Amino acid sequence: MSAELQAWRSAGAGRETAPSPTGVARVPDAEGAAAWLLEQAAVSVASVAPATATSRPDRQTGRQTGQKALRWAAATVAAALAFVAVPQWASDYWLSAILIPFLVLSLAGLGLNLLTGYAGQLSVGSAAFMAVGAFATYNFALRVPGLPLLGAIALGGGVAALLGALFGLPALRIRGFYLIVSTLAAQFLIQWVLVKFSWLSNDSASGVITAPPLVVAGVHLDHPAGRYLLTLSIVAVLTLLARNLVHSATGRRWQAVRDHETAAALMGVPVGATKVLAFAISSFYLGVAGALWAFAYLGTVEPHGFDLTRSFEVLFIAILGGLGSLSGAFLGAAVIGLLPIGLSLACDAGLGGAIDPGQLQNLQKILFGALIIAFLIKEPRGLAHALAALLQRLRGPGPGAG
Repeated sequence: MSAELQAWRSAGAGRETAPSPTGVARVPDAEGAAAWLLEQAAVSVASVAPATATSRPDRQTGRQTGQKALRWAAATVAAALAFVAVPQWASDYWLSAILIPFLVLSLAGLGLNLLTGYAGQLSVGSAAFMAVGAFATYNFALRVPGLPLLGAIALGGGVAALLGALFGLPALRIRGFYLIVSTLAAQFLIQWVLVKFSWLSNDSASGVITAPPLVVAGVHLDHPAGRYLLTLSIVAVLTLLARNLVHSATGRRWQAVRDHETAAALMGVPVGATKVLAFAISSFYLGVAGALWAFAYLGTVEPHGFDLTRSFEVLFIAILGGLGSLSGAFLGAAVIGLLPIGLSLACDAGLGGAIDPGQLQNLQKILFGALIIAFLIKEPRGLAHALAALLQRLRGPGPGAG
């Protein structure tokens, strides 16, 4: 029995009131009532607690430790395959035409997912910030002697982050579809600036920029395996940073603003600064993705290569993969990148020669769109949620289920 309860009983011993008309003793006052209820609750819990209650947390902790070890083992195997086996065994076509664009689009989808999936801010200007990152990286590498390639990419992402924060300022006053219009203006304005001012493309008549030498720490990465490893390393580092970010206080503030902006403000979350920061970090990721798209994948690029179609492609990656999911960006990029190739091979095998090649290409686009619509109707929360639900069904109910 607590000291407070004993003190109350000693103080209230002389203040006992008469029994009530029903024969039940009345509690002398509110303070005593609270103490009495606490004592009765403690007695009840002690009497009904099962003998195995203390062992259940131990079993749960053991399961969590085993799952964490399994995840680390899977991550280690995946890293070994990606960094060692794939560059050694994959063909140049797979590295250059499939894996590198898959990784870059995954990074772009990840950047948009931080803004839309976690912070709840809508945007259709992703390609504009990719273009900023590409052209800024090109100019840093061209005009700053001795600047390392990774430094130029980081600075290019920083310029994209600054412009992203600038175009995110309207989010302080508007939201929803009105905010979409603001980001759409960024898409057209940035593309116009890159075409209008030829200095940004080193006075190129066509506005095309060419990749600088891909050299990191004295190692030349101009071959397919080198460009793949450069892209994979940057994507892996930024993905780990994003994972830590969404589980930090910043990530929790983003989700609070996304779920209920007014409630977040009442809890003391700086809503305006949180939104602008989300735009800046998302644009940094998109800027780095744009630099990799231009230099590690294409080699040369022009402003029209980052048009509105590219923005919608990044948006579809985030939606298909699942908003608010880091793994969803990779799943969505896999669908956007690999499904058209699979459809093309299937159509060529089944209908090759029977349909005009131009009509066959249009048929592939129709099938691709129909598959996306059907999937979103069936699973609107994206591939990440569908995969998680499938794995849960395969594992079956937990030991405490039912």
